[in-house]
Amino acid sequence: MLIENSNLEGMTSDLGHLDKESEKIGFVRWQWEYTRATYDLKFTNGTDEYFLRFNTRAIEGKLENPDAVLKIEHIYIGRATFPHGLDYESPVPENILKAAKGKLEELKQALA
Repeated sequence: MLIENSNLEGMTSDLGHLDKESEKIGFVRWQWEYTRATYDLKFTNGTDEYFLRFNTRAIEGKLENPDAVLKIEHIYIGRATFPHGLDYESPVPENILKAAKGKLEELKQALA
């Protein structure tokens, strides 16, 4: 599920600051390469796991440099599938969606 109207899309931050602030909230930078990075936050609901994910792209510098400037792109939430992957089409329980939106608001405040 694509999360719209979070007011995070388009925000920019240097890599060092984004890593520090997102980690405080619980996000982990998993996938990354020189110009892109993906941050994930895990939620559980019984035996199901959901991941809140936001993508970033370097608009200045490369990710090996903490001064690189990243722009937040799309924000998604999906249910984890075995053996690996996310199902973005499955319905997300309301309590998980509410918690995810709360974490996005925390991130927005930290980056403002």
